[in-house]
Amino acid sequence: MRVLVVEDNERNAKLARDVLSFAGFDVVVASSGEACLEVVGGVDVVLMDINLPGMSGVEALAALREVGVTVPVAAFTAHAMHDDRDRLLAAGFDGYIEKPVDVRALPGQVEALLRS
Repeated sequence: MRVLVVEDNERNAKLARDVLSFAGFDVVVASSGEACLEVVGGVDVVLMDINLPGMSGVEALAALREVGVTVPVAAFTAHAMHDDRDRLLAAGFDGYIEKPVDVRALPGQVEALLRS
């Protein structure tokens, strides 16, 4: 399974890539919403940071859906407030993965998204 991690923080991107790669996923990283649109082809699931430079994660999700991308997209964010989670799910995200990442839980969270 191929996972696209859209994350502008290099440390967070590397951690997610390393954890998911170790769990057997093929991982692609994009550092912006614009870059996400260029590399999304062939992925099975997307983990999307919300606070990205330029196009926000919410805007990038809308752009993905506009061009017909239907794979599950999870908000991948440090916005831990319940209202933020509800707002992001209402905006069309298929799931929500909190940062800092729980390295033990992340592979299972991605597998759950793939089943959704």
